[in-house]
Amino acid sequence: MNLIVDIGNSFVKVAVMNGNEMLWFDRYASVDSLDFSAIKGRWPQLHRAIVASTAIDTAVIAASLRDVGLWVVEMNSSTHVPIGNSYATPETLGVDRLAAAVAAVDVLGCRDCVIVDFGSAITIDFVSDGVYCGGNISPGVEMRFRALHDYTKRLPKCRATDEVLDMGRTTVQAIEQGVMQGITNEIIGYIDAINNKNAKISIIFAGGDAIFFDKRIKNAIFAKCDLVITGLNRILDYNASIKQENN
Repeated sequence: MNLIVDIGNSFVKVAVMNGNEMLWFDRYASVDSLDFSAIKGRWPQLHRAIVASTAIDTAVIAASLRDVGLWVVEMNSSTHVPIGNSYATPETLGVDRLAAAVAAVDVLGCRDCVIVDFGSAITIDFVSDGVYCGGNISPGVEMRFRALHDYTKRLPKCRATDEVLDMGRTTVQAIEQGVMQGITNEIIGYIDAINNKNAKISIIFAGGDAIFFDKRIKNAIFAKCDLVITGLNRILDYNASIKQENN
């Protein structure tokens, strides 16, 4: 069994995996809430873990995992992954983006795809013939709503909506539809540009805010699993197999 610790900008996600099956999942506000001794006590079959972070250094968390007897991989730019990576500056690449690409290729079987992850930021990543090629980063849904409120004097703070209108007839509707349709047009633009070059490419949606775009964007595959967790789990297994081969 594997323990996956994914430290993001907003939450810490922790999962227990048995193969590709998620046995347990929880989400925490900060790393201070983590109790690895309790988790190991509940799941004594755990013997290895991977920790990845887009927010903080992983050394302290990795040490805590080793203290409860786990073999640990700290995900970084030098970690072995089972797909190619042609990013020009791999040391600056978010580990979550690469892990999602690993899940898309090595678990979902999509060797040519665009992965749109609707998280704190929206990441649009491209995979060609099983190789991670790069992508773009854009402000996320909450970030856009917050910016409109924080950088103006009178606009209210609004939230994501699954209501689809041609145009807003109140200020709240105008903000809601402006943000939601703005993101929609942005993503459709990427999809159209990629489809003009490769009509067989798969479009994969992931992340907590992906559900708001089900009605707005057609022909996308909504990931049934957490792509980052799934990818990190595969990366952990891959590094464990390399270690075993070298012993």
